[in-house]
Amino acid sequence: MSRILALAYGMASYLAFLASFLYAVGFVGNLLVPKSIDSGQSDSLPLAIVVDTLLLLLFAVPHSVMARPAFKRWWTQFVPPPVERSTYVLVSSLSLGLLFWQWRPIPAVVWHIENSIGRSAVLAVFWAGWVLVLVSTFLIDHFDLFGLRQVYLYAVGREYTSPEFRTPGLYRYVRHPLMLGFLIAFWAIPTMTVGHLLFAAATTAYILLALRLEERDLVSFYGDRYQAYRRQVGMLLPRIPKP
Repeated sequence: MSRILALAYGMASYLAFLASFLYAVGFVGNLLVPKSIDSGQSDSLPLAIVVDTLLLLLFAVPHSVMARPAFKRWWTQFVPPPVERSTYVLVSSLSLGLLFWQWRPIPAVVWHIENSIGRSAVLAVFWAGWVLVLVSTFLIDHFDLFGLRQVYLYAVGREYTSPEFRTPGLYRYVRHPLMLGFLIAFWAIPTMTVGHLLFAAATTAYILLALRLEERDLVSFYGDRYQAYRRQVGMLLPRIPKP
């Protein structure tokens, strides 16, 4: 595969990630986007639940399956290894785009915070969640995570090596601060509708399941080092030291 073509493909996939990430902030928070989680034409409740559930599955299943080492070994028989991660990022971004486009709002209100101070406080937590997501990616290796490092090394003729196991910053206190940030952002909302609740509950269940699968892979890859890390550090919340 042309090295320049691989680099261009990786950059395009990264731009697709950036677009989907920024749109996700507006989609979840009902901010500045043409179609958000609570906007658009409402369908009947049963139809909306079926459509939204299918959209969530269309994102979750490929996103999880494509991340497994066994799938990667099979997949790289057809997709050049330097662009495997970029392809994963692109598929995830496109499936998110489909979800944003076809999501059916369910506007019935579960809770609504009217107090201006309370709303501001919850929105501050919402933004803190997204900041935590972004910061967490840079604490490990943002560009490796989204495929740019792989295509860059291929473009300049250098061999790719997996990042070393490190626990910088927030990773010393929780094993998955990135996913913690998503959970905070999805739930910290001053007006919770049934549609948003479905989204938050489904993504929370998916994250908890996906983390179990990811940790199994990390133990297989890093061995005793990751096992020791698991014993010392909580998965999503800091572990309280025993007296």
